[in-house]
Amino acid sequence: MSKQKSKASGFNFMSAFVAIIIALLIGVAIYMFVLGNPNNFAADGEPKPGNIMGMMHAGGFIVPLLIGIFLIVVIFSVERLITIAKAKGKGNTTDFVVKIKTLVGAQQYDEALAACDKQKGSLANVVHAGVEKLKYIQNDNSLDKETKVAAIQKEIEEATALELPMLSQNLVIISTCASIATLWGLIGTVLGMIRSFAALATAGAPDTTALSKGISEALINTALGISASVVGIIMYNYFSTRVDAITYSMDEAGFTIVQSVNAAK
Repeated sequence: MSKQKSKASGFNFMSAFVAIIIALLIGVAIYMFVLGNPNNFAADGEPKPGNIMGMMHAGGFIVPLLIGIFLIVVIFSVERLITIAKAKGKGNTTDFVVKIKTLVGAQQYDEALAACDKQKGSLANVVHAGVEKLKYIQNDNSLDKETKVAAIQKEIEEATALELPMLSQNLVIISTCASIATLWGLIGTVLGMIRSFAALATAGAPDTTALSKGISEALINTALGISASVVGIIMYNYFSTRVDAITYSMDEAGFTIVQSVNAAK
């Protein structure tokens, strides 16, 4: 039995690793050359009043890593959008499943296979495998109904097992970035607060410049960490929902194919 191969393919391990390194390097470059542009600072080296980029640069070495984490979330979110869109296929998945139910119920297997070829994507691949197997064994009188059902279920399960890893690939990277962004920002917050308390601990009048710089570092790192985390969580939940919807459609279509065997006399 030939199986369709999904054209939707995401980053493999090496591609993902390279993308992460590039994102981190871009984060460092943005910190050094964009945020660290001399035009963002006054003659004394302090950020110009109201200059956001200069204030972000004051956040310290935590900032480029947070920018890199944010870029990683963006890169892999775009990759997942493209991959899951391809996996979904060309048409509406609900309409496709309804059409497959009708065609399989009428034993129009060639038309169902043609609909799969037209739809494409992971769902169509799984349905194509199930319908093709059904067509192959439907009139095999040497097999009883239970054997036919087991053979079709096995074919659908194998096809599903080939497609699901591609659908969930790299989601763990997004979820990990969403988790560590807040923690990494918290580290920057703690370091900034340590700087602030050190300024308060000086003999005589507190060093207001060091105090304000420490507070600025703490708040900037907090804001960047939370922003990257929020985007990561939203995208992870969105993609998880999309994958669950496609998986549900696979199960529904597979159930329909199996039922057509059970309904046969």
